[in-house]
Amino acid sequence: MTKHQLIGAEVSLYTGKLRCYLQYKNIPFEEIVASQDVFKNVILPRTGVSYIPIFITDEDNALQDTTEIIDALETRYKEQPVYPATPKQNLVSLLLETYGDEWLVIPAMHYRWNKPENREFAIGEFGRTSAPQASQDEQLAIGAETAKPFAGALPRLGVISEAVPAIEESYLALLAELDTHFAQHPFLLGTKPCMGDFGLIGPLYAHLYRDPYSGRLMEQHAPNVVAWVKRMIDPTPLSGEFLANDDVPDTLLPVLQRMLNEQGTVLKQTIDQVANWAKENDSNTIERVIGKSFFTIEDTNVSRLTFPYMQWMWQRCYDFYHAQSDKADIKKMLSSVNGFEDLLNYPVQNRIKRVNNKMEVER
Repeated sequence: MTKHQLIGAEVSLYTGKLRCYLQYKNIPFEEIVASQDVFKNVILPRTGVSYIPIFITDEDNALQDTTEIIDALETRYKEQPVYPATPKQNLVSLLLETYGDEWLVIPAMHYRWNKPENREFAIGEFGRTSAPQASQDEQLAIGAETAKPFAGALPRLGVISEAVPAIEESYLALLAELDTHFAQHPFLLGTKPCMGDFGLIGPLYAHLYRDPYSGRLMEQHAPNVVAWVKRMIDPTPLSGEFLANDDVPDTLLPVLQRMLNEQGTVLKQTIDQVANWAKENDSNTIERVIGKSFFTIEDTNVSRLTFPYMQWMWQRCYDFYHAQSDKADIKKMLSSVNGFEDLLNYPVQNRIKRVNNKMEVER
């Protein structure tokens, strides 16, 4: 019988997210390393893009994008769904997936490429992944070349030297907040992982735990986060339950406030810039980058490029919130998170959709 195939790499943030999901759901799969040959002969021909992971189903359908892959698999493997069935929990889960996927890439990339020990480790990992049969010296040379676009992407994300102290301060504060939560709960919303857990595990495992410098930092500052990481990467399949009565622990509210304070303004600017792009361009296919956004992190003002994909992720939160006929409990939950209701009511003028692994704008 043909197995599903996960094509990715241990060093890859989003591969880590999808692998944890597959293991928790007890979905049988074969993992294939995304070497240079695999990129050339499988990934590019099958998807048209050069991103990992990709997932090839046992019916030989090639899927790209972890959120869409998980959504497709959730319709097939229905036991122990990772989307909570209740409104407060599901909204929080969607919010934290968006935060992990689209915002925690900032500390993840900073610690990987600005800390020499992590950088050296990652270059070795890139080389072994790209050319598993090559000699160690060849792998290091290949890894250094392969790493250039990733290391060079830091300013695009807002990771510049002036912002580094603020990025590290915010990350350590986030670790403290998560450590407080995971001291009381095995996962975000109970004794099983939700989509928010899978959004957070990508950066917090593949970069921030697995890379040596940041791994020691996590062990020193957040032992309960380390314990959660270990539960996520070696789960008891199909076990646990979400908290009863749609309960969302108060320990998650500081994390949501941090998300709002840092990412919220970028989400609004992205929505506005997508709308402006739609007015100024006839094409429906929108570029991966369309402008510049500004945000504040620990009182430091920073700029970064604007990625329409972030709006696509946000639309999941926005749509779910606006689909609720009775928002009273959600509003009560978020009343102590200053500014979140305003963000959720910020109108999405031109929607983003994914078509053949590319982004398109709806008019």
